[in-house]
Amino acid sequence: MQHLRRDLAAAALLVLGTAAGHAQGKPLPAPSSAVMPPVELTITAEGGKPVCAPAELRLPANTDVALHVVSHADTPVTITAAGLFENGHVLHADGDLVHVASEKGYLIKRDGQGTLRVRTLEAGDHDFACTSTANKNAPFVGKLVLTPPAN
Repeated sequence: MQHLRRDLAAAALLVLGTAAGHAQGKPLPAPSSAVMPPVELTITAEGGKPVCAPAELRLPANTDVALHVVSHADTPVTITAAGLFENGHVLHADGDLVHVASEKGYLIKRDGQGTLRVRTLEAGDHDFACTSTANKNAPFVGKLVLTPPAN
Protein backbone atom coordinates (compact mmCIF):
# COMPACT_ATOMS: atom_id res chain seq x y z
CA MET A 1 0.00 0.00 0.00
CA GLN A 2 2.85 2.38 0.82
CA HIS A 3 4.45 1.65 -2.55
CA LEU A 4 1.18 2.44 -4.32
CA ARG A 5 0.87 5.79 -2.53
CA ARG A 6 4.50 6.64 -3.28
CA ASP A 7 4.05 5.71 -6.95
CA LEU A 8 0.86 7.77 -7.22
CA ALA A 9 2.54 10.76 -5.57
CA ALA A 10 5.51 10.47 -7.94
CA ALA A 11 3.18 10.25 -10.95
CA ALA A 12 1.24 13.31 -9.78
CA LEU A 13 4.45 15.32 -9.38
CA LEU A 14 5.60 14.25 -12.83
CA VAL A 15 2.31 15.31 -14.43
CA LEU A 16 2.27 18.64 -12.60
CA GLY A 17 5.89 19.34 -13.44
CA THR A 18 5.32 18.50 -17.12
CA ALA A 19 2.22 20.71 -17.29
CA ALA A 20 4.05 23.60 -15.66
CA GLY A 21 6.93 23.20 -18.09
CA HIS A 22 4.60 23.33 -21.09
CA ALA A 23 2.76 26.37 -19.73
CA GLN A 24 5.95 28.36 -19.18
CA GLY A 25 7.31 28.65 -22.74
CA LYS A 26 7.79 32.23 -23.85
CA PRO A 27 6.15 34.60 -21.33
CA LEU A 28 3.39 36.85 -22.60
CA PRO A 29 3.91 40.61 -22.52
CA ALA A 30 1.86 42.65 -20.06
CA PRO A 31 -1.84 42.85 -20.97
CA SER A 32 -3.15 45.99 -22.66
CA SER A 33 -5.61 46.49 -19.80
CA ALA A 34 -5.57 45.58 -16.11
CA VAL A 35 -9.33 44.91 -16.15
CA MET A 36 -10.37 41.25 -16.50
CA PRO A 37 -13.89 41.36 -17.96
CA PRO A 38 -16.11 38.33 -17.27
CA VAL A 39 -17.81 36.84 -20.33
CA GLU A 40 -20.29 33.96 -20.46
CA LEU A 41 -20.56 31.46 -23.31
CA THR A 42 -23.64 29.22 -23.18
CA ILE A 43 -23.85 25.97 -25.13
CA THR A 44 -27.15 24.29 -26.00
CA ALA A 45 -28.04 21.56 -28.50
CA GLU A 46 -30.51 21.81 -31.37
CA GLY A 47 -31.10 18.79 -33.57
CA GLY A 48 -28.07 17.03 -32.15
CA LYS A 49 -25.76 19.94 -32.99
CA PRO A 50 -24.22 22.40 -30.52
CA VAL A 51 -25.21 26.06 -30.57
CA CYS A 52 -23.07 28.63 -28.76
CA ALA A 53 -24.42 31.94 -27.53
CA PRO A 54 -23.51 34.60 -28.12
CA ALA A 55 -22.62 33.74 -31.72
CA GLU A 56 -20.38 36.79 -31.76
CA LEU A 57 -17.98 37.20 -28.85
CA ARG A 58 -16.67 40.77 -28.63
CA LEU A 59 -13.62 40.98 -26.38
CA PRO A 60 -10.78 43.43 -25.80
CA ALA A 61 -7.57 42.43 -27.59
CA ASN A 62 -4.42 41.45 -25.69
CA THR A 63 -6.32 41.42 -22.39
CA ASP A 64 -6.86 38.80 -19.70
CA VAL A 65 -10.48 37.61 -19.88
CA ALA A 66 -12.50 35.27 -17.64
CA LEU A 67 -14.62 33.14 -19.99
CA HIS A 68 -17.32 31.31 -18.04
CA VAL A 69 -18.60 28.37 -20.10
CA VAL A 70 -21.98 26.79 -19.32
CA SER A 71 -23.18 23.77 -21.26
CA HIS A 72 -26.76 22.56 -21.40
CA ALA A 73 -25.87 20.13 -24.21
CA ASP A 74 -26.45 16.42 -23.67
CA THR A 75 -23.01 15.49 -25.09
CA PRO A 76 -19.51 16.83 -24.45
CA VAL A 77 -18.57 19.81 -26.66
CA THR A 78 -15.10 21.01 -27.66
CA ILE A 79 -14.51 24.77 -27.92
CA THR A 80 -11.75 25.90 -30.29
CA ALA A 81 -10.40 29.25 -31.51
CA ALA A 82 -7.18 29.39 -33.53
CA GLY A 83 -4.31 30.41 -31.26
CA LEU A 84 -6.43 31.32 -28.24
CA PHE A 85 -6.14 28.04 -26.33
CA GLU A 86 -2.46 27.39 -27.04
CA ASN A 87 1.06 28.69 -26.39
CA GLY A 88 0.55 30.11 -22.93
CA HIS A 89 -2.61 32.10 -23.68
CA VAL A 90 -4.56 29.98 -21.17
CA LEU A 91 -3.83 31.38 -17.73
CA HIS A 92 -6.16 29.07 -15.77
CA ALA A 93 -8.90 26.50 -16.37
CA ASP A 94 -11.25 24.98 -13.81
CA GLY A 95 -14.54 23.19 -13.45
CA ASP A 96 -15.74 20.71 -16.07
CA LEU A 97 -13.19 21.79 -18.70
CA VAL A 98 -10.51 19.45 -20.06
CA HIS A 99 -7.69 20.56 -22.39
CA VAL A 100 -7.74 18.78 -25.76
CA ALA A 101 -4.26 19.31 -27.20
CA SER A 102 -5.00 17.48 -30.45
CA GLU A 103 -7.81 19.93 -31.23
CA LYS A 104 -6.18 22.97 -29.62
CA GLY A 105 -9.24 23.60 -27.52
CA TYR A 106 -11.16 22.71 -24.37
CA LEU A 107 -13.80 20.05 -23.94
CA ILE A 108 -16.69 20.83 -21.62
CA LYS A 109 -18.52 17.88 -20.13
CA ARG A 110 -22.23 17.40 -20.84
CA ASP A 111 -24.29 19.74 -18.66
CA GLY A 112 -21.02 21.09 -17.27
CA GLN A 113 -19.57 24.49 -16.50
CA GLY A 114 -16.18 25.98 -15.88
CA THR A 115 -14.04 29.07 -16.25
CA LEU A 116 -11.19 29.70 -18.66
CA ARG A 117 -8.94 32.65 -17.93
CA VAL A 118 -7.20 33.51 -21.18
CA ARG A 119 -5.07 36.26 -22.68
CA THR A 120 -6.80 37.30 -25.87
CA LEU A 121 -4.95 37.66 -29.16
CA GLU A 122 -4.16 40.87 -31.05
CA ALA A 123 -7.07 42.90 -32.49
CA GLY A 124 -8.90 41.32 -35.40
CA ASP A 125 -11.69 38.95 -36.37
CA HIS A 126 -11.36 35.21 -35.78
CA ASP A 127 -13.65 32.20 -35.89
CA PHE A 128 -14.42 30.07 -32.86
CA ALA A 129 -16.14 26.70 -32.99
CA CYS A 130 -18.21 24.50 -30.72
CA THR A 131 -18.08 20.87 -31.84
CA SER A 132 -20.05 18.00 -30.36
CA THR A 133 -18.16 14.79 -29.79
CA ALA A 134 -21.24 13.00 -31.18
CA ASN A 135 -21.34 15.02 -34.43
CA LYS A 136 -17.87 16.31 -35.36
CA ASN A 137 -18.90 17.05 -38.97
CA ALA A 138 -21.34 19.80 -37.96
CA PRO A 139 -19.57 22.34 -35.73
CA PHE A 140 -21.18 25.60 -34.72
CA VAL A 141 -18.96 28.42 -36.00
CA GLY A 142 -19.13 31.82 -34.35
CA LYS A 143 -17.16 35.07 -34.60
CA LEU A 144 -14.54 36.20 -32.11
CA VAL A 145 -14.12 39.95 -32.54
CA LEU A 146 -11.10 41.36 -30.71
CA THR A 147 -11.04 45.14 -30.44
CA PRO A 148 -8.39 47.47 -29.00
CA PRO A 149 -9.13 47.83 -25.27
CA ALA A 150 -10.45 51.10 -23.90
CA ASN A 151 -7.87 52.88 -21.75
